[in-house]
Amino acid sequence: MSTKVSIIIRTKNEEKWISSCLRAVFAQTYKNFEVILVDNNSFDRTVDIAKQFKVNVIQISEFKPGKAINDGIRASNGDIIVCLSGHCIPVNEVWLEKIIRNLEDEVVAGVYGRQQAMSFSSDIDKRDLFNLFGFDKKVQIKDSFFHNANSAFRREIWEKYPFDENASNIEDRLWGNIIIKAGLHIIYEPEASVYHWHGVHHDSNPARAKNIVRIMESLPELSTDDSYISISKHKVCLIIPIKGKSKRVGNKTMLEYLAESIKNSTYLSDIFVATDDSETADLAEKLGFRVPFLRSLEYSSDCVDILDVVGYFLSELEKKSIYHDIVCIMTENYPFRRVGVIDEMLSKFVIDGLDTLIAGRVEDRGGFIQSESGINLIEQGFMPRGLKDSKLIIGMIGYACISRPSSVRKSQIFDNKIGVFEISDYLETLEIRSSIPHQLLSTTPILSNLFK
Repeated sequence: MSTKVSIIIRTKNEEKWISSCLRAVFAQTYKNFEVILVDNNSFDRTVDIAKQFKVNVIQISEFKPGKAINDGIRASNGDIIVCLSGHCIPVNEVWLEKIIRNLEDEVVAGVYGRQQAMSFSSDIDKRDLFNLFGFDKKVQIKDSFFHNANSAFRREIWEKYPFDENASNIEDRLWGNIIIKAGLHIIYEPEASVYHWHGVHHDSNPARAKNIVRIMESLPELSTDDSYISISKHKVCLIIPIKGKSKRVGNKTMLEYLAESIKNSTYLSDIFVATDDSETADLAEKLGFRVPFLRSLEYSSDCVDILDVVGYFLSELEKKSIYHDIVCIMTENYPFRRVGVIDEMLSKFVIDGLDTLIAGRVEDRGGFIQSESGINLIEQGFMPRGLKDSKLIIGMIGYACISRPSSVRKSQIFDNKIGVFEISDYLETLEIRSSIPHQLLSTTPILSNLFK
């Protein structure tokens, strides 16, 4: 029987990463392991999401890195201990067997694996990870470097040499120093690799880092692989807020138009309609959408923002232990969306490492903004469009907006890394805010041609 492994994962507000981390852990070919999550009072959904997996959660109120690991090990029963950061994602399904195989040699006290940058990591972090974690395996006899974001050691070694519980940081380097002085060895195993979104150093020259990264990424073996963040590895939900009955264009509802634009999506895990109307709920379910509950009428007043509605709906879903990595928002008001646009946006959102991606229409005409102080020209006014070096983008949340649950929950979707997905076809951006009766449709040639 294989040796039991205890995987200790330290977390603090790792909602953005924890599901990807745990999915990769539980996909390992080596199956005899347990997972101990040592959480430092996360105030996001880290713990709730982690509990969707088979994990044992330990809560700590004061974080000291060495003590957190020691606490996790005390709650474990494996003969081999593996430490993994909550924002690290094992690269493949053999990560675990690769990192523990070196511990069969009794002179080897600890093993640490490679850390690879993500495509959207900063240039400083990319440079540092490139330089520190190379391709050659090393047996360290004098070098005491050790890194607990991705490491392994035997329980018997830890019992003799536990981590310093008073150190505020670099507990792994301190431990490595003790191990080397004891005459034991440390191994760097590049085949046991994880993706790590930030680096290990914090004070560097950004311009120089960018230049080094440019040179390194020109080498094929160091080019960034985006496969680990494939959108297909995320759980994605679409929430469609509708107040009252679905608007109609002739004999067809606009919800049906929306259904046409997303019918071939391969990335949407769940599609919900957040409605307060039972007739709309019935229509949504006939179209294959989910309506787990009717939304409270207090979220249907004219003063309630769409983000408030989505935030409320998301909160109600999470009360039912329904969690997602990514949240999409669409309203039914855009009947001319092209088929497949939501998948295009989701791919960009994940590959670019965004916190929010919103559909936007580029407006190259001049415009004004009116406020209490008067009317002011915005952008570069009415100068020839070809000479403008800036552009005004009209955001369209209702067309499509993609964000993280934590950002939606706090109504802070525009506080972090934002991207715009430009919609160049003006017909696609046409928003219809009220029903168009069949009579008007049949007697107005322009409308009749649009909706034929």
